[in-house]
Amino acid sequence: MSVATGLPISRLTAHLPHQDLRQMVRLVRLLFRLSHSETYRNQIFPQIPAAARFNPGHAALMMGYDFHLTDHGPRLIEVNTNAGGGYIAWLSEQLAGEMSSLSLSNRFQQRLLQSYLQEWRDFSGGERPLKRVAVVDEDLEQQALLPEMVGCCDWLCQHGIDAQMASPEQLQVRSGGVYLHEKKIDLIYNRHCDFYLETDLMNDLKLAYLAAKVCLSPNPFAYGLLADKRRMVLWSDPDALDGLDLSVQDKQLLLAMVPPSFLLSTQDRDNIWTRRKKLIFKPVTRFGGRGVLMGKGITKKRFADLDPETTLVQEVVAPSIETSANGDEFKMDLRLFVYRDRLLGVGARLYQGQVTNLRTEGGGFAPVRIV
Repeated sequence: MSVATGLPISRLTAHLPHQDLRQMVRLVRLLFRLSHSETYRNQIFPQIPAAARFNPGHAALMMGYDFHLTDHGPRLIEVNTNAGGGYIAWLSEQLAGEMSSLSLSNRFQQRLLQSYLQEWRDFSGGERPLKRVAVVDEDLEQQALLPEMVGCCDWLCQHGIDAQMASPEQLQVRSGGVYLHEKKIDLIYNRHCDFYLETDLMNDLKLAYLAAKVCLSPNPFAYGLLADKRRMVLWSDPDALDGLDLSVQDKQLLLAMVPPSFLLSTQDRDNIWTRRKKLIFKPVTRFGGRGVLMGKGITKKRFADLDPETTLVQEVVAPSIETSANGDEFKMDLRLFVYRDRLLGVGARLYQGQVTNLRTEGGGFAPVRIV
């Protein structure tokens, strides 16, 4: 942790080969294009809730694509629609004091601001400028990335946009729109992890979203098409890909970069148990590494308790390693922050232990050097 900021920022610099970055961006653009394919949507829609089939006419703020680097190129680990850490990743580059040699920080702020403005234009038809934003999440004071949300609000205010944090219960949904402290909200930057808006707490907001009373970004539509972990089953299945509008090169890229993934319910459990040491088990309904189990450490009892319909099984892709000057080794995840198919910036998370965390001494978000 950085003493100066109190944020999970590492003093190390992460390294990303330029050719790997190019491959990662290629995959992001392919998945974005695929999400707009009618054939793809028709295949996905029966698998997702009705709220996720509603097209709001705009994209999703701060998409995050997480990768591990391997000797055979980058591999996609998961996709996020409310990816945290963008502000901290940007700040890590500022604190590194190496702006001339680091990658994307100079453009990050401008591109991010444009993504907010574009979301509002697509939603409103450009009838008036974006005036008021609410950054929404639950239990705000308990959020590990609360400083990031505060920083986001301050930054938007500096650009002439009134931005405040709010919990869902603070919002008032009326016939004329969504209000916070008696002021109408134009755009909600949704950090809440009820991705399909299925809880009672999010029901009023869901109704307002479906009635197009507020620009909600990210939203269930983007999540269902790209960030639901079950999409990785399709992207890694050669037979399923044959039914989509993809070129041979597109299929090869997906199969090379998306690790084989499947629902436990579709597999022989005895066979999976035998292969468990090379597998990772992820609950599709949870986030942030919660409930993720490495097969090499799972007990037979814990394995038996896994819900076959909501457990994603994936071949393990070991993260690459960054080593500090004193020889400490840190595992590395790389996150591309993306708007539509456009790269906003790159962040690296350095950690020790089973899954990515922001608590490792000396770890956290690190500046990224493109090499």
